[in-house]
Amino acid sequence: MGARRVAFINEKGGTCKTTLAVHTAAWLASEKGRRVLLLDLDTQGHAGKSLGIDVRGSSLTMADVLVAENIEPEAAILSTAISGLDVLPSNRSLADLPERLAAKPDRHRLLRQVIDELEARRDYDVFVFDAPPSVGLVTLSIMIAAREIVVPVALTYFALDGCAEIVQTVEMVREEYGHEDIEVSLVVPTLHRRTRLAEEVLAKLEHYFAGSVASPLGFNVKIDEAQSHGRTIWEHAPSSRGAQMLETIASEIWEKRAR
Repeated sequence: MGARRVAFINEKGGTCKTTLAVHTAAWLASEKGRRVLLLDLDTQGHAGKSLGIDVRGSSLTMADVLVAENIEPEAAILSTAISGLDVLPSNRSLADLPERLAAKPDRHRLLRQVIDELEARRDYDVFVFDAPPSVGLVTLSIMIAAREIVVPVALTYFALDGCAEIVQTVEMVREEYGHEDIEVSLVVPTLHRRTRLAEEVLAKLEHYFAGSVASPLGFNVKIDEAQSHGRTIWEHAPSSRGAQMLETIASEIWEKRAR
């Protein structure tokens, strides 16, 4: 079936999407010995920043790879301090991507073509996509390129609305673009606190996505500290509750398709 292609998508911000994408990629590389490419497709460039990469100073980024026809994807890939984990970074240059690609009829499939080329030429076992918190060309392109969609969901009042929108978009991609391999593989409850509202939302998620809800990710200051230092939680505070939670979730994402 080829390399796994796992995208972390939520059209709303503040769901710990980047945290989960980065740590899942890092865990697969360090604990499972897989060759992983983390693709940052958010204009903030936080995936690269949280791994200690100066994305503002990156000479080539994801935007260059998608727009310029004479740039090979490998030219923009950067190594990280974690063995087996590489990053294809982004920064604010990605913001005007829809306008720069507007004249290209195949613009929605450009990212998939890049991944197909990298899978054929490089020995990556897993591609991990960090999507922007918005609906548009980039998010749609990620869905067309990926096979597994992991949905981080903050346990708030509007959480189910966001999940419903993503499920509908996945169905649209499957039907309109003939991408039958795509699926919502896992929903990850985030920002979990033991409040009545959070427990009610969690119960509803477990009802609607029976068998596909991961262990919750609760608040943990050590995770924020680690990211501020450009490190993973396992490098910064390996014995912390945050490290335990993120390892559990990464393992569940891995096992979801390994069964």
